[in-house]
Amino acid sequence: MQHILIADDSRTARLFIKKCLEIIGLEEVSVTEAVNGAEALDLIKKGAFDLLITDLNMPEMDGQDLLRRIKASPKTTDLPVLVITSVGNPAKEKELLSLGALAVLTKPVTPADMLDTLEDLINE
Repeated sequence: MQHILIADDSRTARLFIKKCLEIIGLEEVSVTEAVNGAEALDLIKKGAFDLLITDLNMPEMDGQDLLRRIKASPKTTDLPVLVITSVGNPAKEKELLSLGALAVLTKPVTPADMLDTLEDLINE
């Protein structure tokens, strides 16, 4: 894993996710940040990413719509998408997984949660 995109409208949340990635040993990766799904989608169209970590609730385009658009495009359908949400809703989690999310984590996310979820990608 070399290039990660973090999409979250909260600067604090983006910083926390970056810190979690560093703690689990991904301090050498390149991280790009987006403040909403629309910006993230634009960045994805312009460059290659190995992982997208996205918040669910964002202005302009939420994480679910972003996930749908990524998985609908042949160019980006293989991009792993980790969804992070403050809403612990099993039905929503099931829906996001059916749309193609790699996993859904509930905030607050811990480095251990990240490691458990991303371990297979890290070891590729």
